[in-house]
Amino acid sequence: SLDTLSGGRAVLGIGAGHSGTKNIGVTQKTTATMLGEGVSFIKEVLKGKPVEFHGGTAHLPWVKRAPQVFLAASHPKSLQQAGARADGVFINYGIGADNIRESEALVTNAMKAAGRTPQDVEIWQIAALDCHVDGNVARAKLGAMLAFLNGYVIGTKNLESRGVPPQYHEPLLELRRRYSTSPGKADIKLVRELGLFDYLARRLAVCGTPDECLEQLLAAKAAGAKRLMLTVSLAADPAMSVDLFARKVFPVIRAA
Repeated sequence: SLDTLSGGRAVLGIGAGHSGTKNIGVTQKTTATMLGEGVSFIKEVLKGKPVEFHGGTAHLPWVKRAPQVFLAASHPKSLQQAGARADGVFINYGIGADNIRESEALVTNAMKAAGRTPQDVEIWQIAALDCHVDGNVARAKLGAMLAFLNGYVIGTKNLESRGVPPQYHEPLLELRRRYSTSPGKADIKLVRELGLFDYLARRLAVCGTPDECLEQLLAAKAAGAKRLMLTVSLAADPAMSVDLFARKVFPVIRAA
């Protein structure tokens, strides 16, 4: 329906979920394979034909045009499923140069193994944004978002496979043990107490004055990022962040 109303501008994004299930005490049981199977199933359903899935049949006969189906992916296996099955991927793995290369290689290699081309999968990188006239104000608030993102981008298992340098393994596990899924001042303090702010900020965020944000974005571009999805949900001043980015940063990025 949204795709019809928007004239083809809508996409369907699918993810495993994180804090929504944890906050109500439900254990997340979705595997990367299940996500991949779900993407393939939904893509077929959106063609308007009957599709069998795990013993049942679904049919959306009114669909006239299939919107694109994207997979949000943070872990190696889900990134591979995105490359093999989805129309696009929202990568939430990190925008450090090594992170971009690692995550996009996982998608690209899986894409090739499935006989697909780069034109078949649209790749986006995700980061938190806090663009402020006073970079220190932005950095003072950023810890809440970093603690939250760490929970599902990096997680608690196979930190090596998540591109985490060894010196940060134990502090990140401690952060995971102690943080709340309702971000607040306690999380901001905890990220700094454990010496993780600089590492997590470089990896998961674009933060500071417009000039500082521009420098970070140009570095991401140099590492191979072509499309960025930026969230301002926990910025110090979300409206200011969007306005400053639109006026001071985006025109330069677009020209570049």
